[in-house]
Amino acid sequence: QVQLVESGGGLVQAGGSLRLSCAASGRTLNTYTMGWFRQAPGKAREFVAAITWSGSNTVYADSVKGRFTISRDNAKITVYLQMNSLKPEDTAVYICAAGSTGWPSRFSADYKYWGPGTQVTVSS
Repeated sequence: QVQLVESGGGLVQAGGSLRLSCAASGRTLNTYTMGWFRQAPGKAREFVAAITWSGSNTVYADSVKGRFTISRDNAKITVYLQMNSLKPEDTAVYICAAGSTGWPSRFSADYKYWGPGTQVTVSS
């Protein structure tokens, strides 16, 4: 069994930054693709970013490209999401996920393990 726990969420003003972390336990995830998704109230969950196990391939949603950066530290079994130039529309619960595809998938169906999420609120 794998457990994923996110941290680093909070309240920030528009234009500010936050760094989210996702720590894994239960088994090694060093060969797993890791992704970040988000879900705002009343909206469907949407893809944010993903990274392959080696860290060599990443993919981003158009809405966050150039502002967010996904990275991972396999020694710490942790994935990060650096979020800069935050906007009120980035407000959501951010959820990390792990999947066994060999590519940075945008699709939630490709991810097997999910964390509970961390709230990010961006005020205008």
